[in-house]
Amino acid sequence: MADLPDTDGKNLVEMLDMLKPVPEPAPISMWPATGGWIWLGLVLLALAVWGGWRWREHRRANAYRRAALVEIGQAGDDPARLAEILRRAALSAYPRAQVASETGADWLAFLAASCPGCDFTGEAGKALVQAPWRPLPPDPAVTRLVETWVRRHRRGEAAA
Repeated sequence: MADLPDTDGKNLVEMLDMLKPVPEPAPISMWPATGGWIWLGLVLLALAVWGGWRWREHRRANAYRRAALVEIGQAGDDPARLAEILRRAALSAYPRAQVASETGADWLAFLAASCPGCDFTGEAGKALVQAPWRPLPPDPAVTRLVETWVRRHRRGEAAA
């Protein structure tokens, strides 16, 4: 016990003055302690980059849908304008050879095949076929049908 200072005859304040300050701990490193965290970070970074790329590609691939929906909002239930918007959207989503030559019942069958749940057999479907060739009164049912097709159709090859 030779390391201890002599405390004989000292009061408490004097003994407190003899204390040495507590040493500061070594700084904590922000670097991961194991290599697994580094690999996990790299994998998460790669997933974030891949997810961002996929989101951008999805957004770019569906730009025609957003543009068509804006035009549908501006068409004012006019069947002729809606038929034109629908044709342009279909030409953007499907190969031109598959869409451009379709008319009449074949066009409606193509639209129905490319959008499960869309019913083109009613008056709204007939109005889409007739509207480019003769004036028809505004019809909100045609607007709803075209908007539904633009939102829900599947891109690519439609089973016509």
